[in-house]
Amino acid sequence: MSRDGRDRRDSQDSRDIDVLVLGGAGVDTIVYVPELPLPYADSYMIDSGVRTRAGQTGDFVALGLSTLGLRTHHLDFLGDDPEGDLVRALHEDRGIALTAVPQPAGTKRAVNLVGPDGRRLSLYDTSRGHPDDRFPDDTLRTLAAAGRHAHVSITQPCAHVLPVLRESGLTLSTDLHDWDGENPYQAEFAYTADVVFLSTTALADPERTMRRIADRGRAEVVVATAGAEGAYLLADGELTHVPPVTPPAPVVDSNGAGDAFAAAFLYGRLTGEPPHRCARYGAVAGAYACTVPATEAAAIGRDELLAGADRESPAR
Repeated sequence: MSRDGRDRRDSQDSRDIDVLVLGGAGVDTIVYVPELPLPYADSYMIDSGVRTRAGQTGDFVALGLSTLGLRTHHLDFLGDDPEGDLVRALHEDRGIALTAVPQPAGTKRAVNLVGPDGRRLSLYDTSRGHPDDRFPDDTLRTLAAAGRHAHVSITQPCAHVLPVLRESGLTLSTDLHDWDGENPYQAEFAYTADVVFLSTTALADPERTMRRIADRGRAEVVVATAGAEGAYLLADGELTHVPPVTPPAPVVDSNGAGDAFAAAFLYGRLTGEPPHRCARYGAVAGAYACTVPATEAAAIGRDELLAGADRESPAR
């Protein structure tokens, strides 16, 4: 495994990338807790164990895209550390091309507290990066020139890549996660991307925020996911509700559901489906992700996605 500059996983033709995923590589330590919020106590006994696995937002989007058959390349900073080795192994095992820029501060990591109902609380370690981190310009431009589409995580230093990606002619998507509609950091992503995903969690008026994204930026499509209530789709000026889909197995964890939704939506978009069909794909994939334990990294396959999208009895 190369450590001299950048690790490359070029199992696919690097001149032909369907989706370039930028940022969001890291590891999560999963702790199943008896309830959330967790009442204060000096200690808790965790019968299910405390487990660390590769997979943050960029990893999960890349995994979802690759599992659906799209040629995917992931670019991010990784440390020369055990966490970085876990991320490299995930990509190696799943055949996902990876360009890893050395990060002396170490690989991004987080602790996820997961309650019995599958809800989670994430604690992110912000020490593993610096405000002046930048992707090498030649690497970024080479990968951008080879791609059809780029999905940009909101992790540092991805805000700095937006002008280069826009200049390259790629279509762009991003996930703002629990944006409040005001924070200027996420706003830069919101107003630059062609497809914008976000959660309704912190939004007082989701429709107003969605329309502001479309009016002020370049977004052709805005999707706001709402957990068990489904999602909202803004396309061609029309806001519609996307019904939730009944998960195919018991819900065990919501971690990665938004990433799965985004990956499946982008699969539909890049294969020529209309926005409503893409959103249906997203709902099916998100429901599937809720049945995957937080300690695992798995994504819905293409046949299962298409079959789920064709069913006529979504949960309401």
